[in-house]
Amino acid sequence: MARAAYEENNDPLEPMNRAMFKVDAGIDKALIRPVIKGYRAVVPAQGRKGIDNFLNNIRSPITFINDILQGEITRAGQTLGRMALNTGVGFFGFFDVAEKWGIEDHNEDFGQTLAVWGVGDGPYVYVPLLGPTTARDGIGFGIDAFLTDPLAWYSRGTGAMNWVEWAYFGSAYIDTKDVTMDPLDELKKSSLDYYAALRSSYRQIRAKEIRNGAPGPMEDFDQ
Repeated sequence: MARAAYEENNDPLEPMNRAMFKVDAGIDKALIRPVIKGYRAVVPAQGRKGIDNFLNNIRSPITFINDILQGEITRAGQTLGRMALNTGVGFFGFFDVAEKWGIEDHNEDFGQTLAVWGVGDGPYVYVPLLGPTTARDGIGFGIDAFLTDPLAWYSRGTGAMNWVEWAYFGSAYIDTKDVTMDPLDELKKSSLDYYAALRSSYRQIRAKEIRNGAPGPMEDFDQ
């Protein structure tokens, strides 16, 4: 019966995933939260927003490449326009000038590209420090990190500049944790089974991202 439930939830590794989830909760309590609280104490909200904008701007080439791979030429043009405008006028992206001009932000990654190409999501996996993902999205994350990220090409290609890639990854990680910590706390407070609620939330968010925000089929609302 338990195995059938795991398969129904597309979570065949659920016992291991729950164990990794507990490990991650321990790391979060002992290390991540103190770092984020310190970050918030030192950097005011407006400054953190600027850093978030800057990191999103650095990530624009990844979104642009995946826009092209998905055949989304119009969205690729929007990404390119946002990157040029925010870099040139928005002080390298610290200010989201493009949004004020009506060019909305969006993110794409190779996991979404694989989904558009018809690749199934594969089993759900929970990875300590990184959080929820699937086999497909995990592969996509690796490809983006090593193949479609120009910053990674540059830092590895120059040899002595490897620290740039690690500095970017560390900054992006702290920024992501800062942005998501409060919503995740709210989800935890409102759920009887936080693990299951997080798994469901992740799948819904990813499905919406893959559809580029378009309404899903009716069966999505029946789950």
